[in-house]
Amino acid sequence: MTPRDPLDAGAADSAVTDSALPPQAAADSAVHPESAAGDLGPAEAGDLAEAGDLDPAGDGDTVLGRRYRALTLGIVSVVSLIAFEASAVNTAMPVAARALDGVELYAYAFSAYFTASLFAMALSGEWCDRKGPLTPLFTGIAAFAAGLLVAGSAQRMWMFVGGRAVQGIGGGLVIVALYVVVGRAYPQRLQPAVLASFSAAWVLPVIVGPLAAGTVTERAGWRWVFLAIPVLVLAPLAVMLPALRALPPSELSAGMNRRRILLALAVAVGAGLLQYAGQDLSWLSLVPAAAGLALLVPCVLRLLPRGTFRAARGLPSVILLRGVAAGSFLGAESFVPLMLVTQRGLSATAAGLCLTGGGLTWALGSYTQSRPRLEPHRERLMGLGMLLMAVSIAMVLLALVDSVPAWIVAVAWVIGGYGMGLAISSGSVLLLKLSRPEDAGSNSASLQVSDALGNITLVGLSGVLFVTFGGGEIAPTGSTAAHQPAAFGAVYVAMAAVALAGAWVTTRLRPEIR
Repeated sequence: MTPRDPLDAGAADSAVTDSALPPQAAADSAVHPESAAGDLGPAEAGDLAEAGDLDPAGDGDTVLGRRYRALTLGIVSVVSLIAFEASAVNTAMPVAARALDGVELYAYAFSAYFTASLFAMALSGEWCDRKGPLTPLFTGIAAFAAGLLVAGSAQRMWMFVGGRAVQGIGGGLVIVALYVVVGRAYPQRLQPAVLASFSAAWVLPVIVGPLAAGTVTERAGWRWVFLAIPVLVLAPLAVMLPALRALPPSELSAGMNRRRILLALAVAVGAGLLQYAGQDLSWLSLVPAAAGLALLVPCVLRLLPRGTFRAARGLPSVILLRGVAAGSFLGAESFVPLMLVTQRGLSATAAGLCLTGGGLTWALGSYTQSRPRLEPHRERLMGLGMLLMAVSIAMVLLALVDSVPAWIVAVAWVIGGYGMGLAISSGSVLLLKLSRPEDAGSNSASLQVSDALGNITLVGLSGVLFVTFGGGEIAPTGSTAAHQPAAFGAVYVAMAAVALAGAWVTTRLRPEIR
């Protein structure tokens, strides 16, 4: 789920530079719904929207004026559908995993999406540069819908995981193509308003998604959370199509950068092999683990700046922190609904609603860090954000104690969401501050790769810990669930520790003074 400054890990410079797209606008999208339009707080989004609606040329054009209305509404509708699915899947996933007798593969259903989207974003960037955004956009929407159908009709957990991977391919293609569309279809003065609408498109799904998905899951069955969405895609496509066909021509590259696409593919395959090995804890699993490392390590080192994994001062630590923050939070969040359903007996609706507050405080944290008077303290804000995330994840451990009310999770996620807003949004601002103008695109792409890798690696680690400590023994729907608090506890302790390590990384964000 992640557009970057060239909003994808592999978009050539023309996809962003030629479109005059603000680098930070694409840098945050995949990590979390609330960051999909970059690091705009509520006030900034409103200010930019007002600025975008001004008409200095006097030609009557605004993002919702006659000329751009159909395209704007179509784009916002597509983003809203993706956002709704992202928020709804957390609610429906525990019921789906138990119904398919595949709790041991629970983490795969999340990491498969991010693994596939990592490759798809690299492909989409190159595809947009070579052929324009229309083909990858419509291919991505079709793939996303197909993945929903596969997941919703799955009879086995592996089929469900495969459907999530197809969704990831579609999501990766779509999000990159949408940013390229913004760069080519709208004049520069209107682009901030469109990007602000991307962020706004996530707000309602974050609030309504868990309640709607929970109600559908309990009354009609979890499958309809996936099967109902593809039908809704047709309307925004019909609205956007005429405007997309009228996009102005632009200079296209002569060919794709196959090297970057292959590197992204190798990273995705390597990550998938490591996840497979982690779910099958036996001597034979060392073979796919070794193969995964052989693919993953050298390719990642070529996609990220030198010094990233040793937290070198300055830009490398900014990029490393992004993956640590995103991955630790998602690694914990992925198992919260399952824990609340199986350990505390909450309904799918109630479990999903416990995460809603985090989405809202994420936006509040983003707004807080944007205040000009806090600019000199940006690194400290990021350190505070990581500490709040660590505290939040540790607080979820308390919900494993029966005498502690389950609503402690909702409180914890309000705190963690605010920390994420401080850390993630500040990271994008700091990246641009430390980047030379000619390097902003490639550095933003590296930030996006770190996002995806953090999600893949730490959600995968959470899955390994969950299975290792007996989480796969939780019974399917209709039988008495085996209580395995140690499995959930291992996940939350590990992710809280990673978040604490991220707090240390924030002490390395200032470049070394020579």
